Amino acid sequence: MRDGSGARDGSGVRDGSGARGGSGVRDGSGSRGVPAARTSSAAPSSSPSASPSVPPRPAIQRASVRGQILDALRAALVAGELAPGEVYSAPALGESFGVSATPVREAMQQLATEGAVEVVPNRGFRVVERGARELAELAEIRGLIEAPVMLRLARTLSVDDWEDLRPLAEETARAAAVGCRATYAEADRAFHRAILALAGNEQLVRIADDLHRRAQWPLGGSPTARARLELMADAAQHLALLDALSAQDLSAVDALLREHFVSM
Repeated sequence: MRDGSGARDGSGVRDGSGARGGSGVRDGSGSRGVPAARTSSAAPSSSPSASPSVPPRPAIQRASVRGQILDALRAALVAGELAPGEVYSAPALGESFGVSATPVREAMQQLATEGAVEVVPNRGFRVVERGARELAELAEIRGLIEAPVMLRLARTLSVDDWEDLRPLAEETARAAAVGCRATYAEADRAFHRAILALAGNEQLVRIADDLHRRAQWPLGGSPTARARLELMADAAQHLALLDALSAQDLSAVDALLREHFVSM
């Protein structure tokens, strides 16, 4: 969540030194950082006696840092800490994470390919502003992909197959009770991935998960997190869906999926 203390300059980028909640920092250019756990970018030096078949440590560490930054930025998008319409510079974000600008820039480029941000030449990356229509379209596409798969699986899988997924459904309920949108988003996607994985189609899982992630980004101009009660209602649908799948109640499965995707 961000406060309203930052002043805007003529370019639309926030300037000054007003800090947001958490450890987010701003640089002098007006671009902002986000609250995050600091990640060290220093890599241990390789031992001279290391086997030449082992990849150099700096390469592994850099990939690890980039992945951690990408995960943190995705979580910040879901939580609304990266605000729609705002421009963020890689150096400012790197400072808030305690790393150089390079892994941040690489992670932001990945987010740009996913449609979460857009490049602003000589300034950084602007978080894309999204509307209700885009979310509705994503929900419709997800329904077209996931619902037929789940209905087919309901006809063929045993009760035990579905019961194996109950801990994941229960985890979404626990995450909803916490009220943190980012925590819930991870648990929500893990549950849906596990169901679709039962179909044995890796491409299906990858495409559906990408659509799911995009559907979790907050709306521009709206509250950055859904109310806890809404998250708990969403999680309750997961448990009810498992019950219907276990009972091979195709009518109930179809009705629950329609409600689930529409209510997102």
